[in-house]
Amino acid sequence: MRRYTGAPVSSWPVRLSQSGMHARTWGTALLKQLGLWAAGVFTLACFLAMPTTAVAGADARPAAKAKSSNAAKSAARRKVRTVARPSLAQKQGLRSTEDALRLKSSAALVIDQDTDEVLYSKNAEAVLPIASITKLMTAVVVLDAGQSMDEPIKVAKVALDTPRNNRSRLRVGATLSRGELMHLALMSSENRAAYSIGAAYPGGLPELVEAMNRKAVELGMHDSHFVEPTGLSSDNRSSAHDLALLVRAAYEHPVLREYSTDSDATVPIGRRMVRFHTTNSLVRSPSWEIGLQKTGYISEAGRCLVMQAELAGRKLIMVLLDSVGRYSRIGDAERIRHWLDSLPTAQRPPEAPEAPAAVAHEPSATVTEGEGDLGRSGSDTF
Repeated sequence: MRRYTGAPVSSWPVRLSQSGMHARTWGTALLKQLGLWAAGVFTLACFLAMPTTAVAGADARPAAKAKSSNAAKSAARRKVRTVARPSLAQKQGLRSTEDALRLKSSAALVIDQDTDEVLYSKNAEAVLPIASITKLMTAVVVLDAGQSMDEPIKVAKVALDTPRNNRSRLRVGATLSRGELMHLALMSSENRAAYSIGAAYPGGLPELVEAMNRKAVELGMHDSHFVEPTGLSSDNRSSAHDLALLVRAAYEHPVLREYSTDSDATVPIGRRMVRFHTTNSLVRSPSWEIGLQKTGYISEAGRCLVMQAELAGRKLIMVLLDSVGRYSRIGDAERIRHWLDSLPTAQRPPEAPEAPAAVAHEPSATVTEGEGDLGRSGSDTF
C-alpha cells in the first residue's frame, strides 16, 4: 500500500482557502472584463452613431448653403431679366404719345393697300430700330438676286450670336436649302437662317447689305438704313411709313406670302426632324385673313409687327413699332380690327368684285416692279 506523501490533511483548509481566494479573484477579474467589454461596446455604438449624425449634418449644411446660393443666383438672374434696357422710342419720349385707340405701340400706321388712304397714324415718321422686320428686306433682296431656292446652304454662326441676342435650334454646320432657311427666317424669325442666306448672297454679307440699302432707296424708303440681315443690330432702322412700302413690295412675292403666314413647318436637321412654329399667334386665328406678316423684337426696338391683312372688307397694311409688353402688339392689332369693324358701313369702301378665274391664275411675274408702289414716284402719299 502506497503512502500519501503530499501535504498533510491539516493543511487542506489553507489550500482550500487559497483556492477560494483565487476563484474569487478570477471572478472579480472576469466581471471587470465583462464590464469593460460592455462599456467598450456601448462606447463603440455611440461612436459609430455620432459620426453618422455629424457627417449628415455637415453634408446638410453645405447642401442647404448651396441650395440657398443657387436660389439667390436664380433670383438675381430673374431680377436682371426684368430690368430691360429702354428702347429708342422710350428714350425719345414717344411712349407718352396719346392716341384715340390707346395703342401700346409707340408708332403705328394703317393704310388701305389699294387706295393709299391713311386710316390710322401715330408717330408714323419716327425712325426707330425695327429688329427682325429686317428679315423681310433680306428675303426681298435675295429673291431679286434670282438665287435658287433648292441650293443647299450650311448654317452659319451669326456675328451677333450671343445668349442675350439669340437662341437657335439650327445647329451650326447643318445643311438646309435656301428655301427652307428663308421659310424659317420669316415664319420663326430664325436669326441663323437669315444670316446664312445673307452670307450665301453673291459677294457675301457686304454686297447683301448694299443691296438692301439700294432696295430701300428704290422703294422710296428714305428714312431706312440696314447694316446686317437679321435685325439683331439696333442700327437697322426705319419708320412705320417706310415699312408700309416694304410690306407692299414683299407682298408681290407669293413665296414670301406663303412662308411668312405658315403656322408651322418641319425640316431635317442632321438625323432628326425638327418642328418650328410661327412667332405670330394671329396667323392661327380664324378671325384674321393675313396675307403677309413679320414680327420683331430686341430691347432697343420693343415689340414690332407688320402685316398685310383683309379687315372690314379692305386690304390693309398695318405697322406697329415699339409695342410695350409681350402680347401688346397682338392686342394693338386686335384693337385696330375691332375699331374698323365698328365703323359705319357708309364709311367703308364697296367690296371689289371677285377677279375672273383666269386672272386669278396669272403668274405673279406680270406685276411690274414698283407698280402700285406708294413710293413709285418718290413722293410720300401718306
